[in-house]
Amino acid sequence: MTTEFSSPPATKKFPVENLGRLVFKNAEEAPNDVAVQRLVGDTWTDVTCAQYLAEVKGVAKGLIAKGVKTGDRLAIMSHTRYEWSLIAWASWVVGAVTVPIYETSSPHQCNWILTDSGSSIAIVENAELRATLTAESEWDGEILVIEDDLVAQLVAAGAGISDEEVEKASLSTNHDSTCAIVYTSGTTGNPKGCEIVHGGFGDVVVAVEQRLEAAFVPNSRTLIFLPLAHVLARIVEVACFYKRVTVAHEPDATKVVERLAEIHPTFLVSVPRVLEKVYNSAAAKAETAGGAKAKIFGAAVQTAIDYSMALEGGGKPGLGLQLKQKLFAKLVYSKLHEALGGECDRVISGGGPLGARLGHFYRGAGFDLLEGYGLTESSGVLTVNPINEAKIGTVGKPIPGVTIQIAEDGEILAKAKTLFKGYWQNPQANEDSWSGEWYHTGDIGELDSDGYLSITGRKKDLIVTAGGKNVSPSQLEDKLASDPLISQAVVVGDNRSYIAALITIDQETFPGWREKNGKSGELADLLQDGDLVGAVQDAVDRANKSVSRAESIRKFKILADEFTVEGGELTPTLKLKRNVVHERWADDIENLYT
Repeated sequence: MTTEFSSPPATKKFPVENLGRLVFKNAEEAPNDVAVQRLVGDTWTDVTCAQYLAEVKGVAKGLIAKGVKTGDRLAIMSHTRYEWSLIAWASWVVGAVTVPIYETSSPHQCNWILTDSGSSIAIVENAELRATLTAESEWDGEILVIEDDLVAQLVAAGAGISDEEVEKASLSTNHDSTCAIVYTSGTTGNPKGCEIVHGGFGDVVVAVEQRLEAAFVPNSRTLIFLPLAHVLARIVEVACFYKRVTVAHEPDATKVVERLAEIHPTFLVSVPRVLEKVYNSAAAKAETAGGAKAKIFGAAVQTAIDYSMALEGGGKPGLGLQLKQKLFAKLVYSKLHEALGGECDRVISGGGPLGARLGHFYRGAGFDLLEGYGLTESSGVLTVNPINEAKIGTVGKPIPGVTIQIAEDGEILAKAKTLFKGYWQNPQANEDSWSGEWYHTGDIGELDSDGYLSITGRKKDLIVTAGGKNVSPSQLEDKLASDPLISQAVVVGDNRSYIAALITIDQETFPGWREKNGKSGELADLLQDGDLVGAVQDAVDRANKSVSRAESIRKFKILADEFTVEGGELTPTLKLKRNVVHERWADDIENLYT
């Protein structure tokens, strides 16, 4: 183990003055390359780099006509879609600062972000989100609605603006200029606005390119289905434009599998929850089928894990394991590849920790699984696993130009030029988060001797039992969530005599379990059912094997409903709001100790 690791700066520089100039560069150098695939009706339509520049310039002219100028803040509240991206690029072309707002935000959060950022214009997707935006608003700026044919409106409004005026505006910002104020979703209190600069995003994508090398090959395609309000989706799109990778957008999580079959992406960037869902769905189908299919799937999973573990440290699986892996590649893994579009061989996971077991499964099933780590405050990325040198269970090594240090209390500190400017109009938050050049991430982790970082928990989430034992809940929670029957788990036990947990059941896999076990009724009717409790107990027992007895779960409570963004228990990036869970289920938690 080591306490500090640094990667030398990237050998290349971001090639243009600001992010908006990427659209000009692509149109000039590769006008016929496909920049975006857009769904028009039921048909995916190619938009070339030249066509995209023309559309961006049209929208940019409309923004200029509306008085938007360099440094103005422009809020965008919409599901991930073509227009979200188009308007954001046009905003950067005119020198404006984008202020993303999650479409799941409450009226209070919208009001806070609009007033705190000082946005002059807010662009919303539809009338419903407009109503959310104005429900508790003290903000009096202009609201524009995408589904009111906004793009055409802006193009018409900007008809009198010259190309020279757009060109001049597009050169009004540089690497040190603010490009976005991204508000952290926050598990407590009002969101904090992270001021990110053009060079922050730009230098991150250059560094990631150097670390991943062959990640973006000619004719690469990807589907962005994460919220564009989240820094991970934004940095992915910037990277795709930088490397001329074709992007498509899908706002509806229930249609992602359908879109993958249409787009055939060559790589995907996802959050762990999506990868868990894909695995759990496959496992549940096999379990429901029972018999030989269940046995084959179980053997395939173990083979994939064994195969991946044999690859660690540059190792090579034995001949017998290679033959088994090839057999299951035809019988089982091929179906997983088909579910992800048939051409996807690389999956990059970020936004939270992916359990080692799941990581080994995906790699052993034939995917180049690369886990990374970053924050809004780090312009998206701090570390990522190198291609062909990944260590499953870690989030990789610092990208070029980043130094990671582990403080005495285990907190991860970061130093890099790509870190954000600071929290917008929040000097106290800045003072609390920085020690000189070092940013305090709030995460707990470890560095191995090769510089690979492992995340073990959140500093503020650490549980200290009555016996003085420090317990990181995420390790147990990740193990439990890897069980197909379990959706989420919240480990509790601060100042208590033992560790306990609240557990939710996966609504997609539960019907199959119910049918196989000959049960009837809804989940709420079966919370005390012996077979269901026993199945969860088995998962708890497996999770407990990864920790000491003092850290193990002694009791648990099965809840009738999953935690959701809409219910307020999860942030838009699917992170748990522990304070909300602890407050709403206070009686259930108390009963675990009486």
